[in-house]
Amino acid sequence: MTAPKSTHPIQAYATTKAPEALGRDCIFIKDWVIDCNIGVYAEEKGVTQKVRLSIDAYLAPNVRAAQDDMETVPSYTDIIDAVNDLTSGDHINLIETLAEAIAERGLANPRIDAMRIRIEKLERGPVRGVEIYRTRPVQL
Repeated sequence: MTAPKSTHPIQAYATTKAPEALGRDCIFIKDWVIDCNIGVYAEEKGVTQKVRLSIDAYLAPNVRAAQDDMETVPSYTDIIDAVNDLTSGDHINLIETLAEAIAERGLANPRIDAMRIRIEKLERGPVRGVEIYRTRPVQL
């Protein structure tokens, strides 16, 4: 005899190994504005400037929340902590470098398969920036 299926919407797909047919989930941070010591030009050195970050972390195909807890899925707090760590150190010349470092940190989590990082400089002229999309390297 099999256990009855839950009719509660939160538990309907609460499995640690969900079928790929359900699609892929994404956790994200959108339009987060921080002060950052970044820029290659002389007028950008020694001062902070506002940058806006939007980060999408695409989960591995079978990763889903299980039993309504945080243990089975990556947390956007981990991404926020990584950005804070990366931007609290020395001066960063290029926003491309920062975007690559964020992707590298995120993809170190085996439950994240791909990341899209968009960073925009909001000061010193028109809004400008970079967007990258990186996937986990294929293991042979």
